[in-house]
Amino acid sequence: MAELKVLNKAGEEVGTVNASDAVFGIEPNTSAMHMAVVNYLANQRQGTQSTKTRAEVSGGGKKPWRQKGTGNARQGSTRSPQWYHGGVALGPKPRSYRFAINKKVRRLAMKSALSAKVRDGEMIVLDSFGLDGVKTKDGKAVLSAIGAGKKTLVVLPENDSTVYLSLRNIPGVKVSTVSTINTYDLLNNDSLVVLQDAVAKIEEVYA
Repeated sequence: MAELKVLNKAGEEVGTVNASDAVFGIEPNTSAMHMAVVNYLANQRQGTQSTKTRAEVSGGGKKPWRQKGTGNARQGSTRSPQWYHGGVALGPKPRSYRFAINKKVRRLAMKSALSAKVRDGEMIVLDSFGLDGVKTKDGKAVLSAIGAGKKTLVVLPENDSTVYLSLRNIPGVKVSTVSTINTYDLLNNDSLVVLQDAVAKIEEVYA
C-alpha cells in the first residue's frame, strides 16, 4: 500500500493515509482512459444541430424556366442545393452521439487516472477545509496553502454546501463528490485534492 501525506488547511503535514494499490497503484492503461474520455465527451454533445433539405425549404414549386431552348442548364426547382436559398444536401440532422462502454473498462479507466495522479505527485490529501462559513477568499487561501494547481478538481466524500459555495467561483476549480467523479475531470486538471474521508470511499467503490 502506498502512503500518502495528509495536509491540513495550512499546508502542514499532519499524518499519512494508506492508499490501496488496487486503486491508486496500478499501471495506468492509456487505452482505457482514452476510451473513457471519448465516451464522456460524446455523451456531453447535445446533437441538436439541424439543416433543411430541399423538401423542407419553402417555395420552389415552379420550374424556373422551360426545359429546352434557353441555353441554361435544366432546372426543376429554385430550392435545389446549388441554388441560393436552396436546401442543404447531406447536412446534419438531430441525432444522439451517446454510446456505452464496458463497465470493467470504465472502472479500469478510473483506477488508471487515479494511479497516474498519485504517480505524478498531483494528488493532494486534505484532512479538512475547516471553513467556518461560505467565503471564497478562505477557500482560495486553503488551495493556495496546499499548493493546488491552476486547474484543480476537489473531491468530497459527500455534498458539502459550505465547501462548494466557497470554491465554485474560483477560476479553474471544480468540486465533485466520490459518486460524480469521472476520468475526464481527473485527467483534465493539474491537481486532484481529495479529502481524507473520500479516499476510503473511493477505495470502497473501485477496489
